[in-house]
Amino acid sequence: MMLMSVIFLTLIERKFMGLIQLRKGPFKVSFMGLFQSFSDAIKLLMKESMILNQYNYFIYYFSPFFNFFLISMLFMLIPSIYMMDYFYYSLLYLFCILSINVYSVMMIGWSSNSKYSFLSSIRIIAQMISYEISLMMFFINLFIMLKSFSLFFIIKFQIYLWNFFLFLIICFNLFIIFLIEMNRIPFDFLEGESELISGFNVEFSSGYFVLIFISEYMSIIFMSLIIKVLFFGGMIFYFYDYLLILLFLSMIILIR
Repeated sequence: MMLMSVIFLTLIERKFMGLIQLRKGPFKVSFMGLFQSFSDAIKLLMKESMILNQYNYFIYYFSPFFNFFLISMLFMLIPSIYMMDYFYYSLLYLFCILSINVYSVMMIGWSSNSKYSFLSSIRIIAQMISYEISLMMFFINLFIMLKSFSLFFIIKFQIYLWNFFLFLIICFNLFIIFLIEMNRIPFDFLEGESELISGFNVEFSSGYFVLIFISEYMSIIFMSLIIKVLFFGGMIFYFYDYLLILLFLSMIILIR
């Protein structure tokens, strides 16, 4: 399900950018380019996987899978009507996974022994020090005010009034921090294409690049989901919930 969401999110992003630039965007494959992302995915998977002369063999092949695994583990947190109220430390779990995920990206950049990837790894360490302290402080504020680590309790707390109206400043600051976490423009220091070519993933191709690409867009979807749950209440079940999530995704795309 998440892979399908990623495929269509990339299509929506390209359509948005085409609309802003007064052009059509992808429209060749199927009706209005509906299956363009499927075509691109097949093309990427059919590419040759390059073998480097000097690289850290195990870390090079392990780190994309580790990155994908960590991002996938985050979706366990999203509450639904089919889940029981048993995960009392879900926000603490979220912070731990986000902290560990930095190391997977650092491993991806360091393992290929490329100077561009190595510089990107140094940047991710500096960025981690910069934003994780403020991220932790905002989470602590939420813990103290809501008196719970559980997303289920936070949803119940918003039955009559959304947290957005109570914690407006925290909401905007967390949105900016999540943009940094996702390495989106204007915080794309990790993937500075003008000076680092493609950044940490410059030496990856074929299926390994696909894994890194999917992980990046899965994190965008997850951040939209978690902002919706934290500040706009409700399970991910009703139609307006999906409209709110689509609104957050559109904001992230438009910022680019």
